[in-house]
Amino acid sequence: MNALLLFSLGFIVFLLSGIRIIFEYKRALKFRFGKYIKLLQPGFRWIIPLVETIQIVDIRVITINIDSQEVMTEDNVPCRIDGVVFFKIDDPEKAILEVEEYKFAIMQLAQAALRDVCGKVELDTILSKREEMGKNIKHIVEQETEAWGIVIIDVKIKDIQLPENMKRMMANQAEAERSRRARIILALAEEQAAENLLAAGKLIDKSPSAIKLRLYQTLANIASEKNSTILFPFPEEVLPRNTKTDE
Repeated sequence: MNALLLFSLGFIVFLLSGIRIIFEYKRALKFRFGKYIKLLQPGFRWIIPLVETIQIVDIRVITINIDSQEVMTEDNVPCRIDGVVFFKIDDPEKAILEVEEYKFAIMQLAQAALRDVCGKVELDTILSKREEMGKNIKHIVEQETEAWGIVIIDVKIKDIQLPENMKRMMANQAEAERSRRARIILALAEEQAAENLLAAGKLIDKSPSAIKLRLYQTLANIASEKNSTILFPFPEEVLPRNTKTDE
């Protein structure tokens, strides 16, 4: 009786130890004595304990950082560049059976591609066209990972670290550019002001009444200061008069 009870308990433990729950965003590869059998879909699954094993694969979008790489650009500027790779496993069987460590392999490919792409262009291109650089790196990496059942979704360049002397040079260049633009704007403003003054002067010359109005406006502005005394060096009659208006 005791032997039967022990056997029953052992059998129950045997059955329970083979239960596996696979989540919706994962897949499982089943192996029997080390040989691949099939791909297990999400849900409740049972394997033979001690005989069969499974390896779980996440099929969601995975992110891998590209470690900072020392790059010498085409114009001989040393800089350190890092980035990030977004990929997804499209074929779990190939991802596990065709490559030993797919994450490590993708990271190595991305590092080599980053150095290769950024080393063939000038620094200004890297700084102004990060999106294009990322697409070029993505194209290189996905050519290799396609055979592994892995889809490269995107590659982004995150940070570009420049030498201190280069940062100072770029800051001086930006300051000089801002100063140049300010001088151009000031020159244009002075030119427009001069044109307006010239037009106003021509208009006043054509109308003596305008001269008197301008004089009265100036006197009104001066009179706003109560401590001011206004002296006319000449009588108003000497001002030019509009002959047509008098008639």
